[in-house]
Amino acid sequence: MNSSLRQFMPERADRYFSGNSAQRAVARTLFESVADLPLICPHGHVDPLLFADATYHFESPAELFLIPDHYVFRMLYSQGVSLEAQGLAVNEGEDASKVESNHRKIWQTFAEHYHLFQGTPTGLWLRDELHDLFGITEKLTPSNAQSFYDRIADRLAAPEFTPRKLYEQFRVEALTTTDAATDTLEHHQAIRDSDWSGRIYPTFRPDKVVNGIDQPAWKEQIDLLCAVSGIDIRDYSAYISALESRRDFFSEMGATATDHAAETPFTEVLSPSEADAIFQRGLAGKASAADARRFTAHMLVEMARMSSEDGLVMQLHPGSIRNHNAEVFRRFGADKGADIPHALDFTRNLKPLLDRFGSHRSLRLILFTLDESTSARELAPLAGHYPILRIGPPWWFYDSINGMQNFFAQVMETAGIYNTVGFNDDTRAFASIPTRHELWRRVACDWLAGLLVEGQIDDDEAFAMAHALAYGLAKEAYGL
Repeated sequence: MNSSLRQFMPERADRYFSGNSAQRAVARTLFESVADLPLICPHGHVDPLLFADATYHFESPAELFLIPDHYVFRMLYSQGVSLEAQGLAVNEGEDASKVESNHRKIWQTFAEHYHLFQGTPTGLWLRDELHDLFGITEKLTPSNAQSFYDRIADRLAAPEFTPRKLYEQFRVEALTTTDAATDTLEHHQAIRDSDWSGRIYPTFRPDKVVNGIDQPAWKEQIDLLCAVSGIDIRDYSAYISALESRRDFFSEMGATATDHAAETPFTEVLSPSEADAIFQRGLAGKASAADARRFTAHMLVEMARMSSEDGLVMQLHPGSIRNHNAEVFRRFGADKGADIPHALDFTRNLKPLLDRFGSHRSLRLILFTLDESTSARELAPLAGHYPILRIGPPWWFYDSINGMQNFFAQVMETAGIYNTVGFNDDTRAFASIPTRHELWRRVACDWLAGLLVEGQIDDDEAFAMAHALAYGLAKEAYGL
């Protein structure tokens, strides 16, 4: 590091806090009050298999840090590094011979491009993971990549580096996975049947049997829904019964929430006959794109109705055009870093759902957005009025320092913190969970420190709000 700049670097304990000395001192004190609170992880994508097998160990540093993390491989892909070179498996029928299986080579490729993450949240997470989990304080470079690999691999082989042990080391109080409506939840059952006390719960995600009724894969998912529910789904009524049955099963397995991804938050109320007519066209392979849009919109209202009856918290994650890169989707499948945000309208699109359920006292709908322009203009006013609504934390491209700071600036004055739900890590990369939560807690405490030094809140309020943002809001919102 250039010695002329080193003097301006904060101590590690003060990282991510304001450069203003008064605000930084308050932020440090607030953070110390919440730093050791347990982690509530109410929405994420960690594979439950990691916890079902008590002896599971991560195979290598590449498996731990790189292969499951689309934040990592999409950045390298944007700079011309093929997904094959990063170890991502190809779809059946594609040439698998080019997929790199040597994890040392995958790690070396990553090290050669590590500079790409400078100034990004991924860079911060990786730096903190290397420091906190492995005691590595040096920068990763092409020349030290293999020595880093060996140091990490040695630690991964140690008894304390099973996912179950890490769960305890991370002070996780509860962690939820995201599971298809047709999932048998066998890994969750294995966790329940074991003598381990970790709280790993499923989340009901019905997208594959709701969205895309105009696509051939939808009928395959309905056949699977028939098999797992034991219900012969020949019409819309049977379809609804099958979904309600699966929700009951998920609740029995500990689920407290559902999750729904739609391209937009558009909602519409169809009559039973209209819904069945579209459903029948879907079964026959004759549904149109317009049918698919209306059916998804109607089913969001139906899922709100079900949640009002069975108590599962409803999450809505709209605003992403999934699999935008057609070639990557064809060759590698979904969730390969090519989901791209687009503009949204919540106020008009949610009105049919809110007309029916907006004032329902036993329903909670948590809204997320990838369109930051809606946060102050629509989400904060909506959640500041309708009793069912809460605003989810910065999501995906915005779970960053800038994204969090924008969130506090745009949402809190209108909605207040108690119409938000704290933080969720929303990741497949299990080892990054404590780092992500710490970043949120530091940014939240710095925001609160700014309010305090400006005289907007007092010290009692600052400590209470810090606790809520770090722990209490998420625990209460998701019933965990």
